[in-house]
Amino acid sequence: MKEKEPYIVTDDGQELYEHHRIAVDAGQEALRIDKFLFNRIVNVSRNKIQTAAKAGNILINDTPVKSNYKVRPGDVISVVLTHPPRDVEILPEDLPLEVVYEDKDVIVVNKVAGMVVHPAHANYTGTLLNALAGYFQKSEVKEVENGFGYLVHRIDKDTSGLLLVAKNELAQTKLAKQFYDHSVERKYQALVWGDFDEDEGTIEGNIGRHPKDRRQMTVFPDGLYGKPAITHFKVEERLGYVTLVECRLETGRTHQIRAHFRYLRHPLFSDARYGGDIILKGTTFTKYKQLVQNCFKILPRQALHAMTLGFVHPVSGKMLRFSSPLPEDMQTVIDKWRIYASQREV
Repeated sequence: MKEKEPYIVTDDGQELYEHHRIAVDAGQEALRIDKFLFNRIVNVSRNKIQTAAKAGNILINDTPVKSNYKVRPGDVISVVLTHPPRDVEILPEDLPLEVVYEDKDVIVVNKVAGMVVHPAHANYTGTLLNALAGYFQKSEVKEVENGFGYLVHRIDKDTSGLLLVAKNELAQTKLAKQFYDHSVERKYQALVWGDFDEDEGTIEGNIGRHPKDRRQMTVFPDGLYGKPAITHFKVEERLGYVTLVECRLETGRTHQIRAHFRYLRHPLFSDARYGGDIILKGTTFTKYKQLVQNCFKILPRQALHAMTLGFVHPVSGKMLRFSSPLPEDMQTVIDKWRIYASQREV
């Protein structure tokens, strides 16, 4: 009996990993696990299965096994496999790229707002992978097997901040398991509309495509549709009609933070897709309206920044953690709200 669990979906909606759970039938003869899975899983090579085993991503009864393990009746198999990206040619481009950390297995970059991560419809050039291909070509780095790197997660086009890329398939496969297990530390800073009664909280609610607008995600609180999503938040600073919050992701659904805060009726400031690009709180005074409109011009995107990224290195086993300061556009807008909030209190 086989149960294929939902793909782990990253922030822009493309499927990067898949999880299979298989209960071995009572009449199953002894057979190597790599051959067994090759026969059971569609469109997967034996080499990919062996890479997953080497990475510790194949478990029998919750214990990692090697490729030569022979399955037995009653075994419960759990396997996390990397899912290939869309078949799009990645051309090297000489684009600005801020590298935060790099070694022979991984690279961490600080993505600017406005840059798409992977080429797709209407964005076949100017993406992060194009920039990485150009960077690796220029530096003549030889350890990148495919020339541009292997994605392990994503952030939205108009979200800034830290992003982790593997340089080889084994590193990608090991990191995939960490993302599947929710053991990767990911913290964001977001400026949202309104104030909160509490200082911290947790937002839970399945997230799926909006039935009337496929470009938008929505929360299904009854759990009948979508995929489970959990966002923890903590108030960092109350700024009158907006609030700066720190968000910690437990899952990584498409537009998770944006959809969850819209569900709470606290959409992200300047988030056009989720209704945050109009004045939702505040006064009718002309000066206040001018302040908000000025902030929209300075920050014509959702006020969301991936500030912290922590993970266990796929080869050394060391815990690595990186932080990224707020970009200038978000910092400028927050400073303006600080001034406004301080004047209100006088």
